[in-house]
Amino acid sequence: MKQSVVPPSIAAIQKPDTDQGPTHAWRGLIRWLRLRCPYCGIGRVMRSWFSLRDACEHCGLRFEREEQEDYWLGAYTLNFIVTEVAFALILAVALIATWPDPPWRTIVLVGVLQMSLTPIFFDPFAKALWLAIDLVFRPVQAEDFHAPSKETNMTTTQREGTR
Repeated sequence: MKQSVVPPSIAAIQKPDTDQGPTHAWRGLIRWLRLRCPYCGIGRVMRSWFSLRDACEHCGLRFEREEQEDYWLGAYTLNFIVTEVAFALILAVALIATWPDPPWRTIVLVGVLQMSLTPIFFDPFAKALWLAIDLVFRPVQAEDFHAPSKETNMTTTQREGTR
């Protein structure tokens, strides 16, 4: 099993609750609700609703870990699962509440709206949750960090404008 390593320069600026035990794993899984870094709990994961930061502005944890192209497939899957489960629950409640004569047009309309809006609403939460789950199964390594900087949180357009 890989031993988790935190670079000394990063460890100096972190909160004391960044150990790698089971308690830290649960904290990371809970931090996704606030869209905070699952490692330190301070830095924000999202730059905007659909734009992910490159790294945590506090601890320097890179949010893109190893697999560059396929990494977020898990987040998309989580988003899909939440959308489908929410639809199934809404459908079940509507059918039970209105049986034996369910209002099918209303059910279809609500279903279409829910299936369209839930993925948009849940997108940043799915990404933060996927990152937290990944940290539980693959603890952080030294290569997962880089020194925090102001440029880390700039968009590509902003970086090009400063050169």
